[in-house]
Parts: sequence; structure tokens; C-alpha cells
Amino acid sequence: MTITCFIRYEIDPFGKAAFEEYARNWGQAIPRCGADLIGYFAPHEGSATTAYAAYNIDSLAAYEAYRARLAADPAGNANYEFARREKFILKEDRTFLKLASGPHAPRHDPQKLLSFQTEIMPEGKVKL
Repeated sequence: MTITCFIRYEIDPFGKAAFEEYARNWGQAIPRCGADLIGYFAPHEGSATTAYAAYNIDSLAAYEAYRARLAADPAGNANYEFARREKFILKEDRTFLKLASGPHAPRHDPQKLLSFQTEIMPEGKVKL
């Protein structure tokens, strides 16, 4: 069973650029060390201090092995040191969740639905 690690960061509002560099660095190291990185998400609108990361891993046992590989990875180790030195991360919380809503239906393209409405159905008969 795949689990997803969600990380919530509280960052220094003046450290957003440093956090974004930190995130880009993990974009290479995390997949190389065995996790399926979903992504890092920096503040854009609203809070200037909340950021997130998410990745999938096979199990908690796989997570422990992954963390050891990440700590031994030269780029991973350098990124940990970068965060310690620059102090832009004020707080970091992790939680592990499993997908409860799957399987999901395929996503529908609103433009195709509109095309269907205008080509097949009389205008005004289908509400989108």
C-alpha cells in the first residue's frame, strides 16, 4: 500500500526565494533516493509563511530506508546543510496519509463538454 508523506512548512516570509531553491534541489535528490515526488509548493497568494511538500513511498519501512539514503546522498546532505545555515524553515511537520477516495473517474475537459453542447445539444438545454 502506497502512503503519501505531506510536509507542512512554516517559513520565514523573507526566505521564500531560499525555500524555492531548497525545493528545486529536492526535485533531483528525492526521486534518486527512492520516493515519488509529487512536488514542493511555495507561497503564492494568501499566507507568505506556509509551504508544502508531498511525495509517495511504498511503506513506513521503505520511508526509513529512503531517509537513510537521502541523508547519505551528497546533494541531499548539502540541501539539509543549506536549510540549517540559511534558517528559512521555522517549523516542519510531517504526516503520512493513505488515499481513501480512489479510484477516481477520468477528468473531463470542459471545452469538450462545451463542444458537445453546441454541436449535439440545442443551446441552453445542458447546464455546465
